[in-house]
Order: sequence, then structure tokens, then C-alpha cells
Amino acid sequence: MVSKRERERYKRQMALFGEEGQERLKRAHIAIAGAGGLGSPVAIYLAVAGIGTLTIVDNDMVEVSNLNRQILHSDRDIGKRKTASAEGKLRDLNPDISVRVIDTTIDATNAASLIGSADGIVDALDNFPTRYVLNDVAIMKNVPLFHGAVRGFYGQASTIIPHTSACLRCIFPKAPPKETVPVIGVTAGFIGMVQATEVIKFLTNRGELLTNRLLIWDGMQARAEEIAIKRNPSCESCGDITTATRKK
Repeated sequence: MVSKRERERYKRQMALFGEEGQERLKRAHIAIAGAGGLGSPVAIYLAVAGIGTLTIVDNDMVEVSNLNRQILHSDRDIGKRKTASAEGKLRDLNPDISVRVIDTTIDATNAASLIGSADGIVDALDNFPTRYVLNDVAIMKNVPLFHGAVRGFYGQASTIIPHTSACLRCIFPKAPPKETVPVIGVTAGFIGMVQATEVIKFLTNRGELLTNRLLIWDGMQARAEEIAIKRNPSCESCGDITTATRKK
């Protein structure tokens, strides 16, 4: 149940989706893969919205070069594990939620156990091989994957609902070449907030999700466009799925 303190904290957003919606957020568990440029705004806004449990997985340390975009971290965190830095900030932002951090690298051998019983997975990564791993785990567990990626002033986002929408490998059958991606913080902030919005909409059953759509953000032109996408019947990740179910 939503407490008196929580009713006061969340009253502005409860005006949108009521106490029932807030209870859904409170009961929810979201796994965030990455505590960097995208993971920072996602984690911050999900924490202040009252998502009951956040699991954050990362295996990096805070470096000076992170600080132009990774707003969970500051100068005094340089040299710390990103998970430790993130945990402290998020607990300060909202002591009423549970924050679980795991300091490890996600791969095919551990991804399913790291995600555990989460109700959704946020892709806040910067490499496609691990994104494909998360995509396959989302399909296996039948939970949504909230994809986001950035490069310079440009970004993209989509929401994948297994058994219903195109999966990540349907959209990107092959990984782009590996590179050190240039990025400015405002782009990561914009796409991260889109991802956080999608999570909240999914959990409260509000609005229209970014399923079967790839949102493209062009910060240089201040323009957002969409590309319609479809499931690929031959997709090696989801091509053999025939049932249309959605986890509530």
C-alpha cells in the first residue's frame, strides 16, 4: 500500500495515474544494464518516480572522461566503482525505494541470473553484443526491453515487448562496427528520459509504447522522427515465437 508519506511525495504524478498506478510502480522491479550516460538519467527518474526496486549492473569505475554525461557521478567519485557511486546517489534521492547494485560484466553466462525476477530491462549499454544478450534474456523471461543508444547529438529508442513486437535483433540484424562513440550529455539525457518514460507507461498501463517503432532524435535539427519496424519471421532471436502474450 502507498503510505501517507508516499502520497505526499508522489501526489503530482498520482494525479495522472492514481494510487493504483503508484502501487504498481512501488511493486515493480526494474533492472538497468549500465550506470553511465543513459543509465544515469534512467535511474534518477525511475528512483524519484517511486519504482520499488532498482537493480543496477555495471563493472566500470568513474573516470574524469565520464563526467560530461554520467550525471549520477561527480568529481569526488573519480576512482570509485560506478555501482557504489550510483547506489549512494539514488538512496539520497529516494530512501523509500530499494536499490540493488551488482558490480560485474554482463555476458551470456550470467545475464539471466543478474536480471532475476525483474519486470523489465533497461538497455543503457554502449555495445551491441551485450545488447543482444539482454534481448535474448528479455525474450526468454517474457519481460520488456527498453532500448536506447546515443551518438553525438543523435539518439534512438524503442520498446520491445516479447511475443508481441519486433525484437532488437529484428531492428538491427547485425551489430554496427565497434567504436569509441562521441556523445554530449544532453543527448544521453534526452534518450534516457524517453526510456524512463516508457518504463513508467508500461508499469502503469498508460499511453502508447514505442513498440514496432524506432524513435530517432536529431539534436542538431531539434527534430524527432519515427521508423516503423516489423518482426522478422526469420529472426534468430524471436523468429520461432508464435504466441502473442504480454506480461502484466
